[in-house]
Amino acid sequence: MKNFYVTPKKKLGQHFLTDESVAERIASAVNYGNGSKFVGLEIGPGTGVLTKYLLKNSQMDLNVIEIDRESVEYLAVNYPELYGNNKIIGGDFLRIDLNEYLLECKVVCGNFPYNISSQIFFKILEYKDSVKQVVCMLQREVAQRIANGPGTKEYGILSVFLQAYYDIEYLFGVDEHVFNPPPKVKSAVIRLNRNKVETLGCNEKLFRTIVKQSFNLRRKMLRNSLAQFLKGSDAEQPYLTLRPEQLSVNDFINLTNILDSNNG
Repeated sequence: MKNFYVTPKKKLGQHFLTDESVAERIASAVNYGNGSKFVGLEIGPGTGVLTKYLLKNSQMDLNVIEIDRESVEYLAVNYPELYGNNKIIGGDFLRIDLNEYLLECKVVCGNFPYNISSQIFFKILEYKDSVKQVVCMLQREVAQRIANGPGTKEYGILSVFLQAYYDIEYLFGVDEHVFNPPPKVKSAVIRLNRNKVETLGCNEKLFRTIVKQSFNLRRKMLRNSLAQFLKGSDAEQPYLTLRPEQLSVNDFINLTNILDSNNG
């Protein structure tokens, strides 16, 4: 690596990973492809600590996207194989059209900026038919929220939306001291694999509305939080005596179909 120091920027939520063994574990968790080539995208590579290990995956055609100009310059100097092949995208992942840049993108990975990690996942959901695997490090609390199932305090809107389309694994935890600067929270690495669900079998717009409304008032029983969607005939539905964290993805799908048919 050429001598070039990049300053972590608080406004971008940058915490640069310094422990190469952790970077290697994250990179090795990318196991998509089954021997065939695929396109991958790393979000927020920073100084490329994870990038160098992702590049060792001979199956992956790696691209990176970085919003920080200083980091882009660093990557261009130290990773000429990316720069020379136009594999470094200077920009904001939340604002790009993934199909425009990477028509065949199958894997998204990275040490996600913790202040926008939920927004990144909502963006990934927009491209769920293309993105087959996600391997990432993020704040442990958010990782638990995504991976945990019904009946847990972490289970919420993002849990339901992602678990509807992905099988999710909580891989391992990461302590604060392996970053510069150290974050004030612990981190974790998770892996999402696209399941075989193409459609949910319900009005998906209504499904999203019901899930959001339910968890926005998560302390209330569903008969109260969803009162605006109910008719008299709904009063006996057993789902309505529960709170949202007690419902699985399939329960929310069933509830959506019940409310949709009664209000059709």
